Amino acid sequence: MKTIIEPFRIKSVEPIRMTTRAEREAKLHDAHYNLFALHSDDVLIDLLTDSGTGAMSAEQWAAVMRGDESYAGSPSYYRFRDSVQELMSFEHIIPTHQGRAAEAILMSIYGGAGKHIPNNTHFDTTRGNIEASGAEAYDLVIAEGKDPSSLHPFKGNMDLERLEAFLNEYGDSVPIVMLTITNNAGGGQPVSLGNIQAVAELAHRFGKPFIIDGCRFSENAYFIKQREEGQQDRSIKDIVRDCFRVADGMTMSAKKDAFGNIGGWIAFNDDSVAEQARVRLIQTEGFPTYGGLAGRDLEALAQGLHEIIDEDYLKYRIRTNEYIIEKLDALGIPVVKPAGGHAVFVDAKRWLPHIDPLSYPAHTVACRLYEIGGIRSCEIGTVMFGRQTDGSEKPAAMELVRLAFPRRTYTQSHADYVVEAFELLDKEKDSLKGFRIAKEPKMMRHFTCQFAPLDD
Repeated sequence: MKTIIEPFRIKSVEPIRMTTRAEREAKLHDAHYNLFALHSDDVLIDLLTDSGTGAMSAEQWAAVMRGDESYAGSPSYYRFRDSVQELMSFEHIIPTHQGRAAEAILMSIYGGAGKHIPNNTHFDTTRGNIEASGAEAYDLVIAEGKDPSSLHPFKGNMDLERLEAFLNEYGDSVPIVMLTITNNAGGGQPVSLGNIQAVAELAHRFGKPFIIDGCRFSENAYFIKQREEGQQDRSIKDIVRDCFRVADGMTMSAKKDAFGNIGGWIAFNDDSVAEQARVRLIQTEGFPTYGGLAGRDLEALAQGLHEIIDEDYLKYRIRTNEYIIEKLDALGIPVVKPAGGHAVFVDAKRWLPHIDPLSYPAHTVACRLYEIGGIRSCEIGTVMFGRQTDGSEKPAAMELVRLAFPRRTYTQSHADYVVEAFELLDKEKDSLKGFRIAKEPKMMRHFTCQFAPLDD
């Protein structure tokens, strides 16, 4: 059959409150044009993030009832640990309440003033935790990863020549080498197994621990199976294990590829590093066998890790994004190609060339998309990455609008509605004028800053 259907049936539903355009315009005005500030029940289709917003399965809800809430030594922790180690064979698995908590613990060990930390592309909370420690974050993705129209199959790859030059230049001030799979800030683009192994070899040659940010590891493994030579006949599970086999540690937001509504972990092989992490965990998160999570959450994650490597699910998951990208491309709306794993990314810089990057074209698109269709998306551009550590501002490499699809949540009719909203927006785009920031915090401003339209 040509039609790829959702590999599940819907057992429970939650209502969507329908709103008018006039209502949405008023809501956005009251939120100072920051989509994060909207009430979620004023959103029709919420594509702000795929983090913690997916639907849990019947088996996960059943597992919730097994949750043991003992403060220390809960059997729920050991089921969770074993499920992680079945895919990622690290010696020490330390739960946290979500991924950014794992990043904060990682930076309490490896961060600090004068440190330089490379990645393919650091995402917002990773960069925020690095900079909060006093260290500097560097992005070394391949050139194709900065070209939305490039059809390179692994646009998330680290530029190995630049990484080697970086390690030679900064030497002892580089505490770790990081790699994000998939590369969220670069359009959800995957990293090849060959590149993962080459980055690990280079890091180890220079005596640096290699740390993977594994939030979307299963989607990345599916792309490896589909696109990398010699991987087609292998299971997703085996590919995942090979990805992490060469790493010294990892951070994880289990709100992505573990089907969790909350949760995360940090993992290491080194005993002394793990001990430092556990001490920090106790100070900030909780005892090492619950790490800020309820036992029921640990049970849901343990079950979710078994479900996430199902190839029928992954085929449907990736096809959702491909379907929308094909429709938008047919309308002449520029998108990041090829399709990423968790989201559709619209290239606002190419679509709205009349808006200067410092007037935030991607944010402008996101706001009008909400007004037209009640669809909440997320800017991945100058608002998120433009403010520099010295206080200056410069345009980001790309101006993207991310539509991140929650797992097992929306149907094809929702996807068609999104495409229709873009078709209407395309007729209005030339009249859009951009925004200025009226108020912002010192770090990670996109979450809480306030905007004003330039035509005010």
